Amino acid sequence: MTDHRTRFLELALRVEALRFGEFTLKSGRVSPYFFNAGRFDSGVSLATLAGCYADALDATDVAFDLLFGPAYKGIPLASALACEYARRGRDLPLAFNRKEAKAHGEGGSLIGAPLDGRRVLVVDDVITAGTAIREALATIRGGGGTPAGIVIALDRQEIAGEGQSQSAAQAVAAADGIPVVAVATLSDLLAFADQSAALSDERSRLQAYRAQYGVRDTTPPIRAAGGGIR
Repeated sequence: MTDHRTRFLELALRVEALRFGEFTLKSGRVSPYFFNAGRFDSGVSLATLAGCYADALDATDVAFDLLFGPAYKGIPLASALACEYARRGRDLPLAFNRKEAKAHGEGGSLIGAPLDGRRVLVVDDVITAGTAIREALATIRGGGGTPAGIVIALDRQEIAGEGQSQSAAQAVAAADGIPVVAVATLSDLLAFADQSAALSDERSRLQAYRAQYGVRDTTPPIRAAGGGIR
């Protein structure tokens, strides 16, 4: 497992963004684990998380010119990632959307740098049903930008719905032809649990959940490639 995945999972456990137990999801499934990016709620945790995002992206050949954070959780994530890239010497423009268009002042639904003519990377926490991501992609295209990729923190690698064979991330990548980069996946979490005595009791429950709801093909929506971000 690469270092950014290990650092991400250690951080998520430390701030309790990743918890174990019994959690009823919106889908009605009872999951043995739950991920809540809202728990990255301090400067240190956000900065560390942004470093994990950047390292995951730098391991691919996804090319982008602008960061876009979908409201709401995507806004601080994209902002933190912009600061991390600035620290690394790359000053990227940043934009995000409002949930409801503003009718006064500058108006509109977009805030930040203009999207027109730019290759836009969407920065978010997870892809659940794919609805919010597709809305973000439509907003980007409507603003004249070109969606270049999506980066998320965790890919649960489970089927989007009954009778389906793809995860939500795989479905978005296939339907829109856009690469999806995940900092870590359920497969990574299982490998991490193998190496952690504290998580040994959780592994069997994670495996049982994946056996029931996991995608059969766990090939990520995008493969890591040589070279850095262009």
